[in-house]
Amino acid sequence: MRLHRLEVAAFGPFSGSEVIDFDALSDAGLFLIHGRTGAGKTSILDAVCFALYGQVPGVRNNVKGLRSDHAPPGAGPRVVLETTIRGRRLRITRSPAWERPKLRGSGTTTEHAKVVLEEFEHGGWTGLTTRLDEAGDLVSRMLGMNAVQFCQVALLPQGEFAGFLRAGADERRKVLERLFATEVFTQVEKWLADRRAATGREAAELGAAAASVAERIAETTGAAPPRSSMPPRAGEGLAVPQPRRGEPAAEPFAEVAALPAWATELAAGQQDVRAAVEELGAGVTAALRAARAALDDAKALAARQRSHAEAVARRDVLAGRAEEKSRTASRLDAAARADRVVPLVKDVRERHGRAVQARRWAEETRARVTALLPPKASEDVLAKAERDRRDEAAALEGMRGTAARLRDVERQREELAGELRRLEPHDARTAAALDELPGIVAAHRTELDEAKAAAAGRRGAEAAVEDVRRRLAAAHRRDQVEDLLARAEQAQRDAVDTAQEARDRAQELRQARLDGMAAVLAGELEDGEPCRVCGSTEHPAPVASLAAVPSEDEIERAQAAYERAQERRERQTGEVESRRSERDQLLETAGDVPAAALAAELAEAEEAFKAAAARAAEAERLEAALRRHEQELDRARDERDRVTRRLTESRIRAEELAAERARLASDLDRARGDDPTLEARIARLTGEAGALGEAAEALRASGRAEEELSAARAKAAQEAAEQGFGTLDEVLEAAMPDEDQGVLRDRIRHLDDEEAQVRGLLKDPALIEAAAAPPPDLPALETALRAAEAAHTEAAGAADRARYRCDRLAELRGELLAAVRAWLPAAERHEVAERLAGLTSGKHAANRHAVSLSAYVLGARLMQVVAAANERLSRMSGGRYALVHTTAKSAGDRTKGAGGLGLRVADAWTGQERDPVTLSGGESFITSLSLALGLADVVTAEAGGTEIGTLFVDEGFGTLDEETLDEVMDVLDGLRDGGRAVGIVSHVAELRARIPAQLRVAKDRAGSTAEIIV
Repeated sequence: MRLHRLEVAAFGPFSGSEVIDFDALSDAGLFLIHGRTGAGKTSILDAVCFALYGQVPGVRNNVKGLRSDHAPPGAGPRVVLETTIRGRRLRITRSPAWERPKLRGSGTTTEHAKVVLEEFEHGGWTGLTTRLDEAGDLVSRMLGMNAVQFCQVALLPQGEFAGFLRAGADERRKVLERLFATEVFTQVEKWLADRRAATGREAAELGAAAASVAERIAETTGAAPPRSSMPPRAGEGLAVPQPRRGEPAAEPFAEVAALPAWATELAAGQQDVRAAVEELGAGVTAALRAARAALDDAKALAARQRSHAEAVARRDVLAGRAEEKSRTASRLDAAARADRVVPLVKDVRERHGRAVQARRWAEETRARVTALLPPKASEDVLAKAERDRRDEAAALEGMRGTAARLRDVERQREELAGELRRLEPHDARTAAALDELPGIVAAHRTELDEAKAAAAGRRGAEAAVEDVRRRLAAAHRRDQVEDLLARAEQAQRDAVDTAQEARDRAQELRQARLDGMAAVLAGELEDGEPCRVCGSTEHPAPVASLAAVPSEDEIERAQAAYERAQERRERQTGEVESRRSERDQLLETAGDVPAAALAAELAEAEEAFKAAAARAAEAERLEAALRRHEQELDRARDERDRVTRRLTESRIRAEELAAERARLASDLDRARGDDPTLEARIARLTGEAGALGEAAEALRASGRAEEELSAARAKAAQEAAEQGFGTLDEVLEAAMPDEDQGVLRDRIRHLDDEEAQVRGLLKDPALIEAAAAPPPDLPALETALRAAEAAHTEAAGAADRARYRCDRLAELRGELLAAVRAWLPAAERHEVAERLAGLTSGKHAANRHAVSLSAYVLGARLMQVVAAANERLSRMSGGRYALVHTTAKSAGDRTKGAGGLGLRVADAWTGQERDPVTLSGGESFITSLSLALGLADVVTAEAGGTEIGTLFVDEGFGTLDEETLDEVMDVLDGLRDGGRAVGIVSHVAELRARIPAQLRVAKDRAGSTAEIIV
């Protein structure tokens, strides 16, 4: 990477735009960047880093805002860098986020960070990206290093490397981790530590599972669990003895492997107990079987004796109930015969009732038609009279349409009469209106023409009023704004004076602070403590200040007062510009005419507008009235024609309806006869026909009922005689419901079954033999059985418990064996993980130096850095000093496994190794410079060999004597090999004579400037 051109504007201490031509400086190979303290030498390096990565080095990156405090309010900060990286010419334009004044109103708004990355190709600049993240990624990939690495490689901050030289292993480790990609080794350490913990938890959980099975085995057998050999449960820690350094590790969890043998021994003892219990149970079972058999035989004999005695008693009872059984059988026989006749008797009763009802119906219907026919008229006469009346009613049905048409004609005649009464007066009114309306329309048309002519000037009068009113409002506002503008200009002048005074005060205090900074630093020096500038512990001639040095608080208060005054100045300036712009616009509208003259002109214009508006309103009213009367005339003419046509049509229709009504009335009078209406005649004939038909039907039904009754009586009498009954009443007396017959039959069947059962029992040889035998002693036999059952229960329980223990123990032994088999590989994995984690963390005995893996890798990088640094340190120190890498841990190293990052300084004059803190200020400078250059070489190689064509060495030369400075300059001059340019940042005056190519940075109250001297 080679820098060509840098442009900064409103950035850091540079208030204006400064351009630095690095090509002109690089031609000399070695150039000097110098200037007064605080002028902005380091800000140039900040600008380079910001252009590439969007951030500045070190702690300055956390400072909010990179915009220059000296820049004008609206000037935006910007950095433009042209550089060549891996053969590609790039131009990077970056702007940090900053607060700019609002374009309208007061206050500020945030301008976000921006970037434009361009590449020079084909004779012009081509845009690559404007995204912040893409630009940063592209630069990082091309350089092969991040911002931290770039700052260490290209900027060489000497103050940081002096601290790196003297730091302990912990702090040195943090710096190296930022520069070298050792995250993978740290992740390996963490992964192995996590693996060790995970395998430990796994082994503990599996060991606890095996211990749980062993406890269940002990609980099942009643044996004591082997507590002394049990591993801890999950979460209680691992029972792995920690070996002393240099001793082999003991086998972890050796006791768990012995659990299966312990369980096998318990199983053998339980099998012996089971065999003894089963042998005892066999004898008890035989005794129980004999006692149960003797009791069963005695109970059977007693039962047979009871059965024989009960059979004898039942036989005597059945003999006394023989007569009752005979009567019940006779009654059931009579009921069975009566069941064959009862349905016929019931049928006779039903038919008798129907015959009586039919005769009553016939008598009632004949009584209703006695007025129409003779009292004793036959069925045929009734039927003929019914047919005659139905035929006449059917003939009259055809006249219903005639009656309906007559009613419709009457209704139409009434409607026509009402319409004629309404139309005749309306016709007279319409004729009168037609005589008046033409004259009214002509008069209104004449008045309307006159009003329209007078209202033609209303629009012009209205426009004149609006124009004068607008000019008058502008004149009033013009007078107000002129007064406000005068006051705003006065306030602006006051604000400018106040802001200028506050700025001068802040700059004077800051300059006084800078001028007295040496005295402040000298006042803080203590004997034996290193100087923060040169690093020396000796302070032979500290500076003393005669004038009072302002404090930081005073400077901050003065700066805050200046910022507040500046904000007020910007607000007042914005207000003046706003008022002046508003006044100019109002002058364009109102001019210089006084407001009083415009008010009088407005009154005249309003009067003219009111007169024109009145005539226009009158014209609108007249036009509406004319249009209304013209419409009324047209409607009157149309209405007169319509009414005349309707009158003619209605009179003709009334004559036609009168003729039709006379004809229809004559036809209906002939049809109704003596009845009042046609409907009444039809209803009368239909009712008489229905009564006659009902009477004929009643006569026919009565005859059929009498015939059916005679036949039913004859059939019932015949069946009763055949079943042995003299009369129908005897049949009803012998009849019995089915439920009662069922009860009697069940009673006879029960007696028969009981007699048969008793006869069978009395003939049973076993009962006869039992009756002859003596009764058994049942209580004594039951007592013997209970004793045998108790002994058997106790023996069976013991056998079941022994069998359960053996079965359960076999099951648990299988679980225990599986648990131990699962535990063994987990324990082996944990042992391997424990050893590897200890090795990588530096805590295992095999790691002789107690160095972690990441520290070991960083130590290898540090060895490379030391080797590269010693090449230059030997030349700078005249062969006296050399850096030595050591793995020993110093007293201040608190982190375990952080060894391997120690640095010592070998002194060839004394043959001893020294701690870097014992070096003087100049010795520390050349040593840390060598270390920085060596680290730059190693980081460059680590980043893929990206060549850094332009690098900077920042400060520290003031501590060197003349001879050492010559050696250092020779080394730095050697860095130019291969066309590399080296910039030295220093305010040492001697370097100005040694290095002709210079970049001078000057400062004043308005900000810093940069100038190239070649």
